[in-house]
Amino acid sequence: MSTTSSDPLAALGSLPGVADAVDSVRKAVDRVYGHRVMRRRSNEVTAEAALRGARGSAALSGADWNLEEVRRRTDFSGDGEAHVIGAALRLSAEAGQLLSIWRQSPLRVLARLHLVAAGGATPEDAVGRPRLADEPVDEPLIEAPLPGAGEVAGRLEGLSGLILSGSAAPALVTAAVVHGELLALRPFGSYNGLVARTAERIVLIGSGLDPKSICPAEVGHAEQGRAGYVAAFEGYLAGTPEGMAAWITHCGRSVELGVRESTAVCEALQRGAA
Repeated sequence: MSTTSSDPLAALGSLPGVADAVDSVRKAVDRVYGHRVMRRRSNEVTAEAALRGARGSAALSGADWNLEEVRRRTDFSGDGEAHVIGAALRLSAEAGQLLSIWRQSPLRVLARLHLVAAGGATPEDAVGRPRLADEPVDEPLIEAPLPGAGEVAGRLEGLSGLILSGSAAPALVTAAVVHGELLALRPFGSYNGLVARTAERIVLIGSGLDPKSICPAEVGHAEQGRAGYVAAFEGYLAGTPEGMAAWITHCGRSVELGVRESTAVCEALQRGAA
């Protein structure tokens, strides 16, 4: 992302189509927060959004399980797909607990997220730290060239600085950039996609856009498909105004689809069917 603005994240908000995406997301979120079920059963909606968001994120990482199977299972110590589902569920549960730390030290939160995701499935000396030179990365969905370890360290520091310095950018823009940058860097040896999507959720919660975490963007990312996700991400990698706008609007559509999912949950709760 190249810009001469002193607030590069805010500058992205002026890209063609981004302001419309931001406005559309805000209206969608406001509608679901205004649902009558949210007045007395918001905790149930939050719990269901966490489950569905975890399922969606895991699907993008190659573990596309039926929602009821994810709900039913209690043991995720089996094969690789089970580990991915378990990691996604743990991250979804952890996201809301890290908001205060995120505002002070985003890099500590990212390390914690990788530790939570790894859950003993990754060698201890490779958990919770950026990868070293020549260390392999297991991220089957993203095939873009890997930045070197030195570049990863520098860009992580830059991302942290942007977050800590604050920005006038809309929450959607910041969340999309955090998500895209972590996918581009793949800073850990494993579970980078899961960590990137959880970090996006943390930004959306912490910004106040979705304080109760009921708008799971992961659901929308999965619903738009793995191919669509990768194609939009390639726009982020290109770094052009058109590419960045395409990625941000893709993330915005994902939030709106997450809103639609939670609206359906609210309707089901109102009917007594969930």
